[in-house]
Amino acid sequence: MNTSEFKPEHFINRELSWLEFNQRVLDEALDESNPLLERLKFFTIVSSNLDEFFEVRVAGLKQEIESGQAERSLDGLTSSETLRAVIRRVRRMVSDQYACWRSDLEPALAGNRIRILPIKELTKSDLTWLEVFYWQQVRPVLTPLALDPAHPFPQLLNKSLNLIVRLEMKKNGEQHKHMAVVQLPAILPRLVQLPRRDGRRDYVYLGQLIGHFLADIFPGTTILGWWPFRVTRNSELYIDEEEENNLLKAVEAELHNRRRGDAVRLEIDRQCPAKIYDVLLKTLRLTADDLYLIDGPLNVTRLLALYKGDHSPELRDASFVAPVAKTLRGRENIFAAIREGDILLHHPYEHFDSVVGFLEESARDRDVLAIKMTLYRTGGDERIVGALMDAVKNGKQVTVVVELRARFDEANNIQWARRLEENGVHVVYGLVGYKIHAKATLVVRREREHIRRYVHLATGNYNATTARLYTDLGLLTCRPDFGEDITNLFNLLTGICQFQGMKKLVIAPFDLHRRLLEMIERETTNARHGLPARIIAKINSLADQTLIEALYRASQAGVKIELIVRGVCCLRPGLRSVSENITVRSIVDRFLEHPRIYYFENGCVPEVFIGSADWLPRNLFRRIETVFPIMDGIVRERVIGEILATTLADNLKARMLFADGSYHRAPRTANDEPRRSQTEFIQLATTDNLAAGKSPKPRTKYPRVKLKTSPFTLSKD
Repeated sequence: MNTSEFKPEHFINRELSWLEFNQRVLDEALDESNPLLERLKFFTIVSSNLDEFFEVRVAGLKQEIESGQAERSLDGLTSSETLRAVIRRVRRMVSDQYACWRSDLEPALAGNRIRILPIKELTKSDLTWLEVFYWQQVRPVLTPLALDPAHPFPQLLNKSLNLIVRLEMKKNGEQHKHMAVVQLPAILPRLVQLPRRDGRRDYVYLGQLIGHFLADIFPGTTILGWWPFRVTRNSELYIDEEEENNLLKAVEAELHNRRRGDAVRLEIDRQCPAKIYDVLLKTLRLTADDLYLIDGPLNVTRLLALYKGDHSPELRDASFVAPVAKTLRGRENIFAAIREGDILLHHPYEHFDSVVGFLEESARDRDVLAIKMTLYRTGGDERIVGALMDAVKNGKQVTVVVELRARFDEANNIQWARRLEENGVHVVYGLVGYKIHAKATLVVRREREHIRRYVHLATGNYNATTARLYTDLGLLTCRPDFGEDITNLFNLLTGICQFQGMKKLVIAPFDLHRRLLEMIERETTNARHGLPARIIAKINSLADQTLIEALYRASQAGVKIELIVRGVCCLRPGLRSVSENITVRSIVDRFLEHPRIYYFENGCVPEVFIGSADWLPRNLFRRIETVFPIMDGIVRERVIGEILATTLADNLKARMLFADGSYHRAPRTANDEPRRSQTEFIQLATTDNLAAGKSPKPRTKYPRVKLKTSPFTLSKD
């Protein structure tokens, strides 16, 4: 029973909020100020996001409905009501997305000599080349699948692209109509590039190529029609850890099941006759609500092939090669650099090689005794995994906590876990019932007569690929309290013990939620006593009801609250007498915003935390998360005066959330200077103004904005 003092209309539906985030991604594809190929990239991300949304969130709603759960979401909707609202919103989004492709992106690409050509427009030489390609590369891997009493409907793989074929065959003097399915092999590119010598980039859809040659694989028949279609399936893993003795094998088995989970969506070419897609719906046990008639390419994510490569630099964002952090440039010994003071790393503006180098140097250093590390999304980085294996060869004790259930990276993590084990690394799979989402590395080093512990903590994964695409923060430190806390954390993850509390770190699911509530309540009390009170939180998602209600109470007391929430936000800002002192902004730009930063004014003695946790129930109660305070005054000022201030000043890529749940571009008057935070961070990283660990001086073109609440304590500790 909901005993909240706040009403359902004070909250935004979680699923609808996520869809509004995906709309902001689509807005970037629609934004003509973005380079064309960057717009294409955002266009493909919209579909990739929707795929996962259906695989997990829509599938979950359907299961709740089927199980008869009679519960309401924060905003008062039942699962059935939420699903209906989701369907309406997705249909509008998909319509806008494909209109963008047909009317905008595809013509613009063609105007820049990047074309996807229909078969009927090909020259004779192109057709000749395609025929050779078909016979040599395509036909050998095609498998036509008849649909009749002797051939039941095939178990189509999740998100695979297929053709449904209607054909006619003469038998015993009579014409008989049949249906068949042709699966497009995943090993083949969805876009077949035609040979060109003049710089043009011309392609043909693989589906159209196969459709052109269907008579070859159905000899003796008349092809009446063919239409591409795609099935999305429930892809959540269902593992009862307490019943499974071997988590690795259990995850592997569930990965196999994922490929053939229950269907949740059917996408099909809009030209397909109703009697054909009705058969598919019935076979897949779907309804008309689950059907999406598509006027354009079905497998949108494969259009990213048009983006890849080094062609057309004029159609892309200006190239950017991240420098090594100023504090580490020219330093031969990273341990000596860390001993001089905490080092903040801002990725991708500062190179991730600093983190990889920390591991590699630890693996080589003769005084290092042990390395312990968490891996959530490995990314298959040979240098990271190689450093860990080299450390074993060099006689060090190496322990890695691998999270096998990192969604959609499970197979990759299993592969690397096995390889690490085969090379002598002690691999642990964490705690029963909790995902290990913490980002932490501990290096134990003998120095003269004592042991010193070096720690890396971060907001993002140990993944060199995403470190170039996501914005994240990392901290290198050798503070004894941090070393002791991380030692205790790894003992908790690998041994048998109970959580005993930490000196500096805050750990979910044990004390993070309680500490956040306490700090929000402290700001609320300060505001009531007339003291400076302010909260800034930069997170990916906000959906925990208790935290939202605490923020509402803080707002009512007069606390100024500025939230930077990239994705889901169930809080409604600007509600009279509820959230008038709260603003919410979201930034969608070149890089995916990923850091989590919490700022609390604390009566003119600000506390700043960064870490791995969003403000979602799953992060607060069902995951192991690390959140840690910024103790170094200079580093703290960089987080406040550079990172938070610049982000809050963004008026080009920031959208503001309004009380009705809609997002609009951040307001800017004619006198306001355009500010784009990610561009400023690139400029800050590539200028020599970035002194060791200090914030740069304000630039004339890109002025910084100070946080105007109170002076800050800038003591080293």
